[in-house]
Amino acid sequence: MKSSQQGPPESGSRKRVLLAHGSGGRLTHDLIDQVFGKALSNPILDLMDDAATLDVAGRLAFTIDSHVVSPIFFPGGDIGRLSLTGTVNDLAMTGATPLYISAGFIIEEGFPVDDLETIAASVAAAAREAEVQVVAGDTKVVERGAADGIFITTCGVGSIPDGVTISGAGARPGDAVIVSGSIGDHGATILSSREGIEFDLPLESDCAPLGGLVRDMLAASDGIHVLRDPTRGGVAATLNEIAASSGVDVEVDEENIPCRAEVRAACELLGLDPLVLANEGKLVAFVAAEDAEKVLGAMRGHPLGVAAQLVGYVRAAGGSRPRVYVRTVLGSRRILSMPTGEQLPRIC
Repeated sequence: MKSSQQGPPESGSRKRVLLAHGSGGRLTHDLIDQVFGKALSNPILDLMDDAATLDVAGRLAFTIDSHVVSPIFFPGGDIGRLSLTGTVNDLAMTGATPLYISAGFIIEEGFPVDDLETIAASVAAAAREAEVQVVAGDTKVVERGAADGIFITTCGVGSIPDGVTISGAGARPGDAVIVSGSIGDHGATILSSREGIEFDLPLESDCAPLGGLVRDMLAASDGIHVLRDPTRGGVAATLNEIAASSGVDVEVDEENIPCRAEVRAACELLGLDPLVLANEGKLVAFVAAEDAEKVLGAMRGHPLGVAAQLVGYVRAAGGSRPRVYVRTVLGSRRILSMPTGEQLPRIC
């Protein structure tokens, strides 16, 4: 179907999304054509079929994620970049090569069209960076007050190479625990942006697609047992999830966990622990100890892994249930529990 060239109607000094843009009629087609089609055009999406036809063989990884971050624009990214990279990273954590993404947009009536264009362009730029295609999508418009600007739901498909089996249940006693870089950047940035707090050193989200980093790691070693991106709940939640799934204890050295000075300063001011803050461009890897240096070398040779550190090891479970321990800078050992409650809602 050929879309009209008439643009969305004006509302005040900026074009706004109207309820009619979600009606399925002419304005819907105009919005899709002039915003999403313009930004995300590729041979599969341009067919505008009800479902994309994909050429994929072998084992597949599939994931879905919804994004409600507030604010929708923040230093280092926006909801568009976040939605694309978040889904790509979930695929990469299985060892898959991300291939195709679909995106659903729920837009509040009155949302500025130029902001929507910025978000669509951000999705497109992140897709090029991640080497994936956005091949399908959906747009809905709801009344004023029924949503907070815009929400995005994304699905992703990736291809898992032969011989790769990576799972949160795969950690083994003796495995080395590696973090790909400084933690807490995204959580600290969203909180400071939301509350209008400024620091001497600027905070910026680490939002980035990790597929290329994982590809380099897999090329260096077949001893990678677990990969996870520590998003909501941060490193604390991720380590506890892996320990519970694998039935092991995990011990990490606090002094070796990388964290930027500005993030530590923000946490001290706000009474937060960097270990529970969300990350959107970091990963945690559990690797056979004999391959740890090879994996670290591969990671440090990639722009997203230059600050990678070995932070701890896996132990056989020593009690009735698996635990995570932190060796403090004072030499003591404390239990790192699964975070409870919601320290920072709408972080992604």
